[in-house]
Amino acid sequence: MMAMAMAAAAAAAGFRTVEPLEYYRRFLKENCRPDGRDLGEFRTTTVNIGSITTADGSALVKLGNTTVICGIKAEFAAPPIDSSNKGYIVPNVDLPPLCSSRFRPGPPGEEAQAASQFIADVIENSQMVQKEDLCIVEEKIAWVLYCDIICLDYDGNLLDACMCALLAALKNVYLPAVTVNEETGLAEVNFKEKTPLTIKKQPVATSFVLLDTVIIVDPTAEEEDLATGNLTIVTDEEGKLCSVYKPGGSVITGTKLQDCISRATVRHKEVKKLMDKMIKSVQPT
Repeated sequence: MMAMAMAAAAAAAGFRTVEPLEYYRRFLKENCRPDGRDLGEFRTTTVNIGSITTADGSALVKLGNTTVICGIKAEFAAPPIDSSNKGYIVPNVDLPPLCSSRFRPGPPGEEAQAASQFIADVIENSQMVQKEDLCIVEEKIAWVLYCDIICLDYDGNLLDACMCALLAALKNVYLPAVTVNEETGLAEVNFKEKTPLTIKKQPVATSFVLLDTVIIVDPTAEEEDLATGNLTIVTDEEGKLCSVYKPGGSVITGTKLQDCISRATVRHKEVKKLMDKMIKSVQPT
């Protein structure tokens, strides 16, 4: 009996290797996926805050087997010449070879650059942090927040994990009080007096892929490879759209797009509940 089961499992694994798309189609007909999830079901998501003690804010996010860590470092800089009352937020996504064999050593690849730009656009479009809040003294000194997001283990849906890690890490940032000495013109930092960074909006990303005519949420790396198109929707806590990101691929109908937006709104509530619970558990007393 056991031998028959092992033979059947080996045959299924062989079929999956040789004809992966046909293998998936047999599951999609039953409205499920090989890992047992429904088409609209996310993998288990966990969030840990304050994972890096040397950073000014950090978070570790696991989305199934995809693991991403975000560390934020706050430094001083001169405000932009054309916006003398603003600071900076500089996101950078790193996809090192250790997270997946699909990535190579060297300068950031196309996927890492696209992810960094996506996050920068979401920060700007959602106004999650008012850059005016990062100005210390107008025309003289401002905060620059370097947000380094590193993928430790890659199994699809990078953007959702990165956005979740960024938001959680920003909510973990406490900035020290800073004054400028009028005589020397130098900044004086009081590390005993810290205030949390003000988060104006809480954008959450929800990604989908199109397999034939079927839309599935939270794709694995294998599902992304088989997909004919992908879509990422970013919503805030009020249910407003912050971004719709669709880098080419098959056309998605208006009806299916609306279904995706509805799922993204529900996903936001799930993530916010998870994050609020974690933030409360590590809140300094």
